Amino acid sequence: MSDAITLSMKPTGWFQIGWSAEYQPGDIRPLKYFGQELVGYRSESGTFTLLDGHCPHLGAHLGYGGQVRGEDIQCPFHGWQWGPDGRNVCIPYQNRVTKRRVKVWPVAERNGVIYAWHDTEGRPPLCEVPDLFQLFESAGDPAMYQDPYPEGTLHRRDLTLHPQFVVENGVDVAHFTFVHRADNAPTIRRRSFDDWTFQTTMSMEFAVQDPDTQQARRVEGGLQAHLVGLGLSYAHAWGTGSVCSLTAPTPIDDNVAELRFTAWVDTADDPQRVLLSRRQRSAIAQVQADLNIWEHQRYTDPPVLATAEASGFKDIRQWARGFYPPSDDRSAELAGAGREMR
Repeated sequence: MSDAITLSMKPTGWFQIGWSAEYQPGDIRPLKYFGQELVGYRSESGTFTLLDGHCPHLGAHLGYGGQVRGEDIQCPFHGWQWGPDGRNVCIPYQNRVTKRRVKVWPVAERNGVIYAWHDTEGRPPLCEVPDLFQLFESAGDPAMYQDPYPEGTLHRRDLTLHPQFVVENGVDVAHFTFVHRADNAPTIRRRSFDDWTFQTTMSMEFAVQDPDTQQARRVEGGLQAHLVGLGLSYAHAWGTGSVCSLTAPTPIDDNVAELRFTAWVDTADDPQRVLLSRRQRSAIAQVQADLNIWEHQRYTDPPVLATAEASGFKDIRQWARGFYPPSDDRSAELAGAGREMR
């Protein structure tokens, strides 16, 4: 495990593993997450399936040279076929099939995003993946938002970052003025959490130039964040346009993770899409600024916190403790650590 990552890289929850548009019917990809070799494929009917990567027969990787046959995947080595439920459905050179199965990983697709469920104890999903636009009713009509893929997306692999670095942004208002060059730090208006979600609502002001008068004017805006476990950080930002986003860190193994970012840009005030590209680039630039920190960040235990930020970090670290494997007592201890500066 990297010296910078002292927390477990195997938390329970939903994590993004792709965008729907990356998989057309018949597509197969070798994948690796949580230290496991996997294979993802989309059947001819359009259903996405995620399986353990190696064929139980003689261990060939299904993702390298495998083929989709209807709803099933065919091993490139001897042609054995496995169904989306993990059952063996065909051995080409005998009439009987084996009772052995390939492990099937729970998946979901929402808003053009593909999610996989991970739990070290093998439990089925303990919560549902939300619909982005049902989370943020203030975002308005989903039909007015541009399909984000690919221009409104960012994908970085092999990063030495932990998902908890990302979710802690949900209470960190002070970083806005330094990392994002905001005129003022936002004000948290509401903060709440339950077993699976952590929510914050912030208000902020922007200085924008009026295109007619060329004079600067103040615009009131805000940010609503909705975290689902440690893997999914949804947000809705408004003020100078409306943008919904998903920042999704997913562990690859004990040392590195990948990060995917998706920005849905509202075009209701820009029907000709004149501002679309600029707004997409702006949203991506914000998460790139965060990445510059996260990639080189070390998890501090305990952190020395300013008085104004202590309660927020205490809450989010207490909440985060529930997602680590029960056997990983050190992760739970670290996740809950925090000390206010006196």
